[in-house]
Amino acid sequence: MAKLALACALVMSLCPLAAQQNTPPETQPDAQQATPQPPSSEVEPSSAAQQPGAGAQLRTGTSSGLDADTRLQNLLADHQYLGVQEQLSRLPPAQAQLYRGILANRSNHLEQSVQLLEPLVDQVTASGNTAQEKLLRKALAEDYLRLGEWAKAAQAYQALDDRLHAKFSSDEQDEIEMPLKLLPLAKDDPVTTVDPCEPFRLQVSNDPLGLIDVPVFIDARSHSWMLDPTAPFNLIARSTARQIGLTVSRESATIRTLTGRSIEVHVTVIPRFSIGGRLTLHNVTAFVFDDADYYFPHSGYQVEGVLGYPALAAMGSLTVGDNTIQVRPAKEIEGSGTGDLLTTGVRFYLDGDQMIVALGRAPDPAAAALSQDSFAANREGSEAGGRMFAIDAGGQQTYLTSRWFDEHAAEFNSRKMEMFSFPGMESAPRPAYVAETVSLAVGDTQIVLHYIPVLTQPLGSAVRDDVYGVLGIDALDQLKSYTFDYRTMRFSARGE
Repeated sequence: MAKLALACALVMSLCPLAAQQNTPPETQPDAQQATPQPPSSEVEPSSAAQQPGAGAQLRTGTSSGLDADTRLQNLLADHQYLGVQEQLSRLPPAQAQLYRGILANRSNHLEQSVQLLEPLVDQVTASGNTAQEKLLRKALAEDYLRLGEWAKAAQAYQALDDRLHAKFSSDEQDEIEMPLKLLPLAKDDPVTTVDPCEPFRLQVSNDPLGLIDVPVFIDARSHSWMLDPTAPFNLIARSTARQIGLTVSRESATIRTLTGRSIEVHVTVIPRFSIGGRLTLHNVTAFVFDDADYYFPHSGYQVEGVLGYPALAAMGSLTVGDNTIQVRPAKEIEGSGTGDLLTTGVRFYLDGDQMIVALGRAPDPAAAALSQDSFAANREGSEAGGRMFAIDAGGQQTYLTSRWFDEHAAEFNSRKMEMFSFPGMESAPRPAYVAETVSLAVGDTQIVLHYIPVLTQPLGSAVRDDVYGVLGIDALDQLKSYTFDYRTMRFSARGE
């Protein structure tokens, strides 16, 4: 479900339960073919996965009657990426290659994913297996998009829609609307390049919506752009583009999923773009929105621009805390960095516009203090056993889904239920409780969150109901710091 956090902000003031989140109650196919071998540093498949046996049957410890392919697709839909990886050695070579390519896509190993998936397009298409074709074409289109290969991405999304539109759910149609309609505007844009840069610390601020604004410079003029890691593109307001003197395309596209209503979007290329006056990018593609589409009259706040995935990938590693961001660029000046790649925490995955992590339920913080060794031994935060959450650092609202509630219903037996109006969705209020304390494990680290809405019923949206919760900026702000490292695809956090 393509979106910006701004869509949620439009209705936050109408959400009575969300308003009390951080406030205490008292204060308010099987054909044989050679399988390309990925670099050893990529997705970390098991050695057995390199030589899958032809005709091997998938065994998942269940007698559900589902065939291997269906089980793998169910695991993917459930974000159980390690579970898929464990099955690779039991698959025929071509099928193993397909799922290795999809796992590489989710792990953001884009060149490897392209290497694995491109040779399979014609074969999978000819097989008539539409479920496999959908997975393959969607992953390959996302690869091109994140690589900034605009023309290939535009072609891939168009082919995906032409071939499989009738097979899409409404969620899937929403998810591809932005790239499908916007990429043709950018297909002739030059490739963005990034200058090497030393690590640096960036002073940031919270905007009136509660989200993070980052200082950027365009043509030596200072601006503040909103940070949204889940946005697939960079965005810029028309007035900002006009002020700078950028050339805006005559061609436009009308999209709905960006704000929840129809808006007209153009494209521009920023010749030189600097983040914090330190990290410089050249030929940055940005999509142009009308100012009125991102103006918030209640706060008088006008969004000047949005830093999406292309900017975040260039920034490399971001540690957010105390109104600062420590940036360790993806491309550092030789010898300037400490080489401190993040290895703690948990891996995060990119699935469409979702950032997915496995979190465990940590020990009750009200219990006697546990040593670190005891905590590590007792936690459920291992990636194999953790529950999958979405992290939305560009969204205001944190909540736990009915899937989480089903496993913790007894904890709310004596609690009062309230009605929760879910931000950004045109639906009736949903019954929910408020969890006063939620303890989670991010790898070996315990974090504690307070006053989190817990939905008791599914939302009817697969991209939300298939996770245990969504952690927005209101939860992340309760942490001392947190890090997204796109170089190692790991997420870590430090609790207060």
